[in-house]
Amino acid sequence: MLRQKRKLRLETERLTLRPPQHTDFRDWVALREASRDFLAPWEPSWAPDHLSRKSFTNRVYWAQRSVANGTAVPLFLIRRADAVLLGAITLDHIRRGPAQAGTTGYWIGAAHARQGYMREAIEALVHHAFTALDLSRIEAGCLPENVASRRLLESCGYKYEGVAQSYLQINGRWRNHVLYANLRHDRRGKTGAG
Repeated sequence: MLRQKRKLRLETERLTLRPPQHTDFRDWVALREASRDFLAPWEPSWAPDHLSRKSFTNRVYWAQRSVANGTAVPLFLIRRADAVLLGAITLDHIRRGPAQAGTTGYWIGAAHARQGYMREAIEALVHHAFTALDLSRIEAGCLPENVASRRLLESCGYKYEGVAQSYLQINGRWRNHVLYANLRHDRRGKTGAG
């Protein structure tokens, strides 16, 4: 008997988190283009074909393969009230065996920043990772000067672990990143006997 796979979909108070679909292309291009200046300081430089249909199609196929293979959970943030695409979050580089870990990455459109949407998305993805995926550790990194992202990670239970030198090429330059981790059974920072 064949088992039907359940579609990946996470719900929060205001959002539906789901993998990208081919029909998202126009909304994705519009959001990325409108947010280009907002995103550029925090992201790798865009390839010349970044906003092309072919590039987006490859992104959708990568998402489908990654979910099927259990190597990543790439999700778009869709506001339920009006079905507007707000941004994306990915749990990538999922490692099994003794590690049971993955890495969080995210972006949000300029018009939707600082409204609590990404916090909802991160909290939902962390819960999914610790419960449904049985991961033990979720990592994230950001530029040291990205105060908004650092505060967001800390408010979602991630704790500072250190600095990685020349970690990623961002906006055309190799940049240091501050590293954070969220642990399923985190005892860091707790005090008291026993």
